[in-house]
Amino acid sequence: MRTECSQFVFRFHPLKRREIRAEFNGGAISSDGGGLLLREVEKRLGILRQFAACFTDYRNADLIEHTVDELVAQRVYGLALGYEDLNDHEELRNDPLLAVLVEKADPRQEALAGKSTLNRLELTRETASRKERYKKIVLDHGAVDRLLVEVFLAAYREEPEEIILDLDATDDPVHGKQEGRFFHGYYGHYCYLPLYIFCGEFLLGARLRPSNIDAAAGSAEELKRIVAQIRSVWSRVRIVVRGDSGFCREELMAWCEAEGVDYLLGLAKNERLQAEIVKEMGQAKALYQQTRRAARWFTEFVYQTRKSWSRARRVVAKAEYLEKGENPRFVVTSLSREAWPAQALYEELYCARGDMENRIKEQLMLFSDRTSTHYLRSNQLRLYFSSLAYVLLQMLRRLGLEGTELAKAQCSTIRLKVLKIGALIRITVRKVWVSLAGGYPYVTLFRQVYAKLCAMPLKC
Repeated sequence: MRTECSQFVFRFHPLKRREIRAEFNGGAISSDGGGLLLREVEKRLGILRQFAACFTDYRNADLIEHTVDELVAQRVYGLALGYEDLNDHEELRNDPLLAVLVEKADPRQEALAGKSTLNRLELTRETASRKERYKKIVLDHGAVDRLLVEVFLAAYREEPEEIILDLDATDDPVHGKQEGRFFHGYYGHYCYLPLYIFCGEFLLGARLRPSNIDAAAGSAEELKRIVAQIRSVWSRVRIVVRGDSGFCREELMAWCEAEGVDYLLGLAKNERLQAEIVKEMGQAKALYQQTRRAARWFTEFVYQTRKSWSRARRVVAKAEYLEKGENPRFVVTSLSREAWPAQALYEELYCARGDMENRIKEQLMLFSDRTSTHYLRSNQLRLYFSSLAYVLLQMLRRLGLEGTELAKAQCSTIRLKVLKIGALIRITVRKVWVSLAGGYPYVTLFRQVYAKLCAMPLKC
């Protein structure tokens, strides 16, 4: 129950002849009225319900106040709405609108979970059982990995002809003594080194790793798992793996060749590679000196390292000359010259991987770097929470915002313009009334999204 206090009137400087008075007597007001759209997405896809099914709850069902479904939904909705920290939930637990999103039976009377309960959820050990005293909710990490791919597969009505899997690693700075944290020479600080795998906007894999490893470490294993799951449903789809030079490793390329998966990977420059494009670089330099504009020439050749590669492979080179001088770039690929000529391969196919940087930025908008617990396992769970918050927002963008001005908007923009709406909540025995702010500037957009979502069948 909320405490009833006598109201204090705040008298502010008048506006002309009008007095300005303020009181905390507006009732149950939330800044997250648009969160109801996220709930509609969940009702049609069941993403959070499936995520909650990845947990095993060893608690006594007769003695608990918050189910796993409610705990998971509270955490994911909180991240999507901009609340990154567990401490935020000490105040949010009394928010009636969030209680509606979480599916509390009586949002007037039932408080949500506090920070301690949510913290126990995160810190449960992999080997926990009913004998544990407090931490009894165990996550199956493999089930979450499979879920991310299942959501992707379910989003297509028909099997596509080709998909491109993008790999990238980024730094996740840490500021304590977390398990698995090491100093990274390239980034210049202590961090984790999470690996992300995307197909377009779809997140297929998010693996938190220590930073004392090669950027490509574990990528072949992740791809084996993802490709096998995709091919179990889509047997004829062509798959292309794309990544920067950090993933140009014999293990990965050899696996792709053995499994009939194409690849397009950056290749770090060296003296032998640069010697292959002396002529083209000279032509680019001459053109630059004539025009004083960036000039580039493309060529290709067959190349094999002296020791690390098991076979010769096709390499496409960009000989570019800029104001600062030479700027050579190389990629190695299994794609044929007939399908992808050198220039088109580099400019249209390889450079398109830059869009993955935007996807990683969106993970940060959903606080994927909030890995401040002591243990690597619990920090991986936090990464999963952020990943599922992204999946929920991405499906809102895909299903509700397609064809609107926000069809390509990033998660932070969607949160600001679609989810952050002032709302007055009134709850009766039979209804929940949500009065959205009359001054909301995107009412037409909101109606469009609502109509699109309502046209879809309910799933849960």
